[in-house]
This record gives sequence, C-alpha cells and structure tokens, in this order.
Amino acid sequence: MTIGITGATGQLGRLVVAQLKAKVAASELVALVRSPAKAADLGIAAREADYSKPATLEAALKGIDTVLLISSSEVGQREAQHKAIIDAAKKAGVKRIVYTSILHADSSALDLAVEHRATEAAIKASGMAYTFLRNGWYIENYAAGIQGAVAGGALYGAAGNGKISAAARADYAAAAVAVLTTPGHDGKTYELAGDTPFTLTELAAEISRQTGKTIPYTNVAIADYAAGLASHGVPEGFAKMIAGWEAPISQGALFDDSHTLSKLIGRPTTPLADAVKVILKG
Repeated sequence: MTIGITGATGQLGRLVVAQLKAKVAASELVALVRSPAKAADLGIAAREADYSKPATLEAALKGIDTVLLISSSEVGQREAQHKAIIDAAKKAGVKRIVYTSILHADSSALDLAVEHRATEAAIKASGMAYTFLRNGWYIENYAAGIQGAVAGGALYGAAGNGKISAAARADYAAAAVAVLTTPGHDGKTYELAGDTPFTLTELAAEISRQTGKTIPYTNVAIADYAAGLASHGVPEGFAKMIAGWEAPISQGALFDDSHTLSKLIGRPTTPLADAVKVILKG
C-alpha cells in the first residue's frame, strides 16, 4: 500500500511523515508537495502536486492507494484546492482519502468550518472510501500569544470563559498515523480534541506558574482584540478573522469531552503544562 501525504512539508505534515516512517517502510510513502526540493529532507519520495496546477495532481497521485489530505493553510481557497485534489485522486484510482477537517465541522459556528463541510461533502460524493479526522485546536496556536504574554505581562483574548479542548500537533499527527496504518476506519468520522479542556484564564495561570511572573488573562472586546493583533504586526484582515473566532470559542465551539483522540492514539493527549513548557523554551 502506498500512502500519499499532501502538505508533507508543513508543520503537521512533517510530524505525520516522521511518525509514519516508524510504522511503515519509507518506500511506501510519497510526499505530495508544491516544491519537491523542500521535501528533500523528509527521506521519502516527493512529487509535485500544486493545487493551482491541476495538471500536476493526477500524475502525482498515480499508483497511490491512500491519500492523507491535510487541509490547505490558505483560508478562503481551501474548497477549490481540496476539490482539485479529490477530483484528481478519483481519476488516478486512489482508493481512500483521510481528511483533516475541523472539530464538529457539521455544526461548528466557526467560519473556518464552512470550507471543511464543503470538502467533506465532496469527498463523500466522490465515492472513494474516506475517514474524517475532525481536528480540534492545536495548543501551538497559542504560541505567539504565550510569548507575547510573557513579554507584555498579560494574556489577551476575547473568548471569555470558553473551554478549549486543545491538543498538541503531534497528538493529531499520531491520530492520522493510526488511521493510515490500522484497519477499520473507513466511513468513520472522529471528533479529535485534548483530554483536559482549559480556559484562557487557566492558560494564563499555567504561564504564570512556569515563569514565576503574574500574568493575568485580560478579556477584551473582539474589535479591540483585532486591533491589538494588528498593532503587533498581524495583517489586518487576518487579525479580524482570528478575533472573530473568539465569540464561537466563548460559546464552546472548541470544547469536546469524548476523549476520542486519546482512545485513537492509545495514550493520553499532551498535557497543557508540557506543551506550554515547550513553547516557552522557544
């Protein structure tokens, strides 16, 4: 069986490849990337697979049995990009797609879920076997905020007391590897999230504990949070997008207590304290 990994040079993709190489022969893995040169250090075959160049996709997917479709990082372009991969996979004879979606994609109030819902529908309509990995938030999403909190003396946000069931990126990579290398996952949808949810107040308390500094969580209005992000160099449009996620988060959009992720990977998810320690080390 040959497994193709899209986005293999990305942060999640690299972790997946490294973990897969511990389970299957490198000769059974193919990195599907825009720039094969950037994948040279992965130690597996690499083929050009550029969403914006559909002609590259079908050729890249020839001979591949299963595709791990790691969602594109280009919000707003994902639906079209993913559809191009799905169509090419079907033409190339791919048998199965494993897709990294978003937590509770079918009901989430996060605007990010719209493109994931469309992609899930397209995969189902393709007739190929599928598994949906609905990934929750990565703890690493807070890396910049944690570093900023240490520098500025406070953690800012607009998510109120919303509970966030985040997990480390490596935990989600392990889930993908489990699904790719063991049977029984066809047609399944997995809601994946960290074992122990936390609020931003609790995150601030953990930062304080580890640094020995008093770093409170300061909840601000969404517009003020967006302005604050922009003042620290985040592009204005992206700052507004990030800030806009805070309202659904405050209402539980990132909470899940099913423990599906830890069951799938056969171990507890990475504790918040451990993840924060790594982020603080930089």
